[in-house]
Amino acid sequence: MAMQKKVQRRLIPTDSVLEGLPEFLSRIYLARGVTSLSELDLSLKRLHNNESIKGLDEAVKLLVEALLSHQKILIVGDFDCDGATSTALAILFLKELNANCHFLVPNRFEYGYGLTPEIVDLAANEKPDLIVTVDNGISSIEGVERARKLGIKVLITDHHLPGDVLPRAHAIVNPNQPGCTFLSKNAAGVGVIFYVLSGLRSRLRELDYFQSKGLPEINMANFLDLLALGTVADLVPLDINNRILVEQGLRRIRAGKCRPGIKALLELAGKSLDQVNASDMGFIVGPRLNAAGRLDDMSLGINCLLSHSKEEAELLAKKLDHLNQERKTIEHEMKADAEVQLSSFFESFDINSNTDDQVWGLCLYQAHWHQGVIGILASRIKEKLNRPTIIFAPADDDPEVLNPILKGSARSIPGLHMRDALDLLAKRHPELLDKFGGHAMAAGMSIEFNNLDAFTEAFNSIVKELLSESDLEALLLTDGELDPKERTIEHIEMLERSGPWGQSFPEPCFDGVFNVLQHRILKDKHLKLVLSDELGGQFIDAIEFNSDWCRRPLPNKVKIVYRPNINNFRGKKSVQFFIDYLDAV
Repeated sequence: MAMQKKVQRRLIPTDSVLEGLPEFLSRIYLARGVTSLSELDLSLKRLHNNESIKGLDEAVKLLVEALLSHQKILIVGDFDCDGATSTALAILFLKELNANCHFLVPNRFEYGYGLTPEIVDLAANEKPDLIVTVDNGISSIEGVERARKLGIKVLITDHHLPGDVLPRAHAIVNPNQPGCTFLSKNAAGVGVIFYVLSGLRSRLRELDYFQSKGLPEINMANFLDLLALGTVADLVPLDINNRILVEQGLRRIRAGKCRPGIKALLELAGKSLDQVNASDMGFIVGPRLNAAGRLDDMSLGINCLLSHSKEEAELLAKKLDHLNQERKTIEHEMKADAEVQLSSFFESFDINSNTDDQVWGLCLYQAHWHQGVIGILASRIKEKLNRPTIIFAPADDDPEVLNPILKGSARSIPGLHMRDALDLLAKRHPELLDKFGGHAMAAGMSIEFNNLDAFTEAFNSIVKELLSESDLEALLLTDGELDPKERTIEHIEMLERSGPWGQSFPEPCFDGVFNVLQHRILKDKHLKLVLSDELGGQFIDAIEFNSDWCRRPLPNKVKIVYRPNINNFRGKKSVQFFIDYLDAV
């Protein structure tokens, strides 16, 4: 069922050059829109200042009042890695001020997403004077009203796209709210709270708060490891501001100046701190933290990040790793279910046809699927078939419920803004969607089971309306061929140092035709290869993870899209390729 992909090389301005850089590195940066060497300066002095952030003054005023009056502050976070790092950052900062603060991250399966009225009622048990949301709240209209009725002030810090109506919070800080002119609209939730607390520190400095309380002035650089982790894991675009935050955080991690919890999670995966890159945040640390929110309680992940001792951090990291292994097992079973469902589905509909029967947007559901893993499955199916995909699971595992509420997790492809598509669907069919929210590429929602068929039809129709045939063609952009003289350890290490790479600033990948000299299958799903180029002068180790070619004959000559990497095995370095796509020549 995998889609055949079109390989296309990125356009490089022919009349531009970045003087002072090796030619191959210059063309990679140019292809990503870099026009001057100044854009490669990732020092903290180039961070956008917070003067243009709408709502910051009101937010700082609320926090100063809470500190001076010894009010109780409750941080209400989200249950993903961005939410965990945001919560940890807020608690660590406020604890350095001896603030009366605690955190609450509600169980996603019981309370849903955001500051719902039910979560406010739960929070009220702790009698907070001020609720501060991190990485959520911009769509929590009912929850804020509930807090107002209970006499609780609310400060919302979020980065998700707002709806037509904003909640009546006492202050809102969100770079994507109307009227905010802050330049980095791509800030993650952890980036937003970082700027809020930076503003608070400045105000406290003006009030001589630190000196009067005998407290050391807080160093914001101490939180950059959390910034790097949350920003990468949330897949926000790495604009210049986010790249600075990520790069500076990675430098601190490599120097060993990071939270014991982050260190424990990296070491558990066998990763040396001095070799850490952005990809490790997204594929090693992030998934283990997210596993807590997906299967259990994100408080486990937050407490790992808050740990001050090596022993406690290692204990919690092992629990997170165990949950992540459990998540992988569940994901594997759900993916197998989905492939059976898709095989049956596509017997009657040609995914690539040009007729009205063509599949534009996919909606899949199984009654036994785990709602904590549907987002991952949606990503897998979307990547495999290059279709906007929504995976549904029951919100409640009670089989006696006749018309259960379904939770949906959506993933999109370039060309379709998922939240806008759902907004259009809600306006045309208000009876089909209970709740929704999200970003351009990812969103969540709730619907009734009885509306699933009608929703599926409406979603497919809207996707068809908003996309063109060319949008459905899976496209792999590469940086062209990598010359044999550039396939050296020195060149590849230079690439690794030239990041951080990530969303909207993609890791360099290349294409080429190679001869297959050897191949074997690892763990029944990974394809290990020994390749040579067409000149036959260089042998290269390569691997394609979760390869479809494990179940069919492999040709002697292949075209691949790959990311070069350094394999450090028992102290010996060698170049290897991570294959993103493989096809017969």
